[in-house]
Amino acid sequence: MLGVFVSVPVACFRKGLAREYLETEQLPPPATCYGFLLSLIGETNRRRHIGCRIAPVLLNRPPLSVVLRTVWRIKKLPLGSGGNTRPDYQQLLTNVELLIWLDSTEEQPNGAKLEERVQLALTRPTAISRFGGLCIGESTHLVDQVWLWERVQSRYVHEQGRAFLLHERGQLTLPVWVDHVGSAGTRYATGRLEKIPLNAPPARERLPRIDPQ
Repeated sequence: MLGVFVSVPVACFRKGLAREYLETEQLPPPATCYGFLLSLIGETNRRRHIGCRIAPVLLNRPPLSVVLRTVWRIKKLPLGSGGNTRPDYQQLLTNVELLIWLDSTEEQPNGAKLEERVQLALTRPTAISRFGGLCIGESTHLVDQVWLWERVQSRYVHEQGRAFLLHERGQLTLPVWVDHVGSAGTRYATGRLEKIPLNAPPARERLPRIDPQ
């Protein structure tokens, strides 16, 4: 199992059903983390690593603020029409620090596994080819730092994190696969935020699985 440390100066992990008031989750859903890791290694086929398990862990308590911003709503053509914009309130998190646990044991056999490719990207950046800014959440929320967890773990030696882990009676539902065309194909995992030690990963079976089925 591989741990990846991520810091983001400003982020919004928007709740899927948020419309008029753009609320944020406390931490990025597994589907968002999966998309971030694919972007990190330059993979454009999001089905390439189906079956991997991902658990986001929040390492701090990011301040929450609210801003008024311009939001695009597709109401009429052409898409750039002024009638497609409107002001809306949005929640933002600042100085987010994350640990992402990644397990590729159940991945479909299709070449190098996601764990191997992420580790290669962080130890030999010249070995990968990617494009665009590296973000997590919205495309404007650029990542500041990405490290293998073992490089920064000593900073948090006596601390705990809040992890999203599977639990059949959990009170939190987060997407593990997002249907970008509609919502019918979006898949969710039920779990809860749990305080966990940071010196070892949680049990693999408690990590949400990335699966469109």
